[in-house]
Amino acid sequence: MSRTLIYLLRRDLRLVDNPILHEIGKLHSQSQRPFDNVLPIYVFQAHEMEVSGLIPANSDAKSPYPEARSDVGKFWRCGPLRAKFIAESVWDIKKSLEDVGSGLEIRVGMIGDVVKHILDNFSGGEVTGVWMTDEEGVEEKRQIKAVKKELESRGKEFKLWKDEKMFIDDRDLPYSSPRELPDMFTTFRKQVEPLRDAPRKPLPKPSKLPALPQSYPSQFAPFVIPTTLDDLISDLQRPLNANAPITNIPKPTPDSPMSSLGPFGGGERKALARLHHLISNGAVSTYKDTRNGMLGSEYSTRFSAWLALGSISSRYIHAELLDFEDGRNEKYKGSRGFGKGENKGTAAIRFELLWRDYFRLCTRKFGPRLFQAGGFKGAEDIKWKENQEQLKRWLEGRTGTGMIDASQRELYLTGFTSNRARQNVASYLAKHLGLDWRLGAEWYEYCLVDYDLSNNWGNWQYNAGVGNDPREGGSGRIFNPIKQSHDYDPQAAYIKAWVTEVHDVSTPSEAFQYGDPIKKIEYKGNMQQRRKGGGGGRGGGKYGGSSRGGGGGGGGG
Repeated sequence: MSRTLIYLLRRDLRLVDNPILHEIGKLHSQSQRPFDNVLPIYVFQAHEMEVSGLIPANSDAKSPYPEARSDVGKFWRCGPLRAKFIAESVWDIKKSLEDVGSGLEIRVGMIGDVVKHILDNFSGGEVTGVWMTDEEGVEEKRQIKAVKKELESRGKEFKLWKDEKMFIDDRDLPYSSPRELPDMFTTFRKQVEPLRDAPRKPLPKPSKLPALPQSYPSQFAPFVIPTTLDDLISDLQRPLNANAPITNIPKPTPDSPMSSLGPFGGGERKALARLHHLISNGAVSTYKDTRNGMLGSEYSTRFSAWLALGSISSRYIHAELLDFEDGRNEKYKGSRGFGKGENKGTAAIRFELLWRDYFRLCTRKFGPRLFQAGGFKGAEDIKWKENQEQLKRWLEGRTGTGMIDASQRELYLTGFTSNRARQNVASYLAKHLGLDWRLGAEWYEYCLVDYDLSNNWGNWQYNAGVGNDPREGGSGRIFNPIKQSHDYDPQAAYIKAWVTEVHDVSTPSEAFQYGDPIKKIEYKGNMQQRRKGGGGGRGGGKYGGSSRGGGGGGGGG
């Protein structure tokens, strides 16, 4: 009788440095194998992404699941641009698995329902067990619990693997309980320094994997799995585009500098190519100097979308930087900084990768408080306002404040916006308008291609003053978007690229604030007010602070 192991993929969509695939490859090479076949499965989960589009358009059937909408703002939980990126990422790992003798089955539903259906209807021998990677988050833990319960009720193996896509391995953290995590990032950073020595080595990709079983259950009704990537993307986007939350955002003018458009495409291959490109052209060495940029493709690493889906691991990025810094990889010879050790740019990238780790650990420590209005701090004394008209103008990028509007339009149309802009957008919503920061976090969940649970919600809390901010109440962290425009977009090039209403104004200040703004924000140009009125990056000693915030990407994202 053929024995099959099921591997449930979630946010570990890679061959390189994948502990589960590495172990499967090792076991497959032994003479005594615990299983004959492996069935990798990726589930488009109905609570995370609207899946009704995967019901044939000519069918009268309805989805058995409620619409995938957010709790507060009732936005779609995954927008069309991220749906496309996820589909590309899934298709890429599918092809990669096929290249090493395996494959990937795509399913739709709730992960517990999918596992139960397969176990109930499997006729190709025996399913020995299910392996999957651990993740933080309330819903993620609920998924794990459902799968574990199903396996244990049948007396089959369930194995939960550590999530090793992070910068520092959980086994190397200086404490054993989540409660011991410091409430300040700087304290955490000092505990794990030097960062250059902290990560473990990445694992090589397997050269050969077991084949899929000869037969296994297909997708349960009423859903149908498309057979091409284009059809998968089209079906996922269909209900989202039919019920788009915004339809009237003006597109930028044809002569606008559009090189900041993203994303670059989903999948491990794209992630590895991007990393090698940035090292080869020297962009990693200049990252600290460019990361506050807003236009162009090289000011930011853009690793964040791939990191969020596990298409690349932080420690693999670190390992490639080491090879570059130490002059061990000849393909980087001739790149700026090759063989000259860590520089301020590569150090800053490691710093940002550590921020991703920290917010993930905060999710582990605080659990459901990640989504509560009072945040990690339990700041229930803050009374958030309700103003639908102001919220609508914020969503549509029509606040009358140039940087905010440019960022919101760029975000909606491309799925990306710079980290500098994210900080200002978050501060504007929560501090200047006083609206519930969770609306912003949910909107970013809908729009961002690089959405990551812990980074998005943790950063929004941080900028709203209810998260891990060393300043009392976070009240001092208020960004003045007019001053920020003077500092980071002095010629209003970024604003003009996206806000057509000010494209032809003669002076930058006319673009910084225009029309009838929701709130008139004063800035008199006194540079001594830089910290007090403008808000700066987060401190980090030699790393020079962080440019991130408000759902920030991390890793230069």
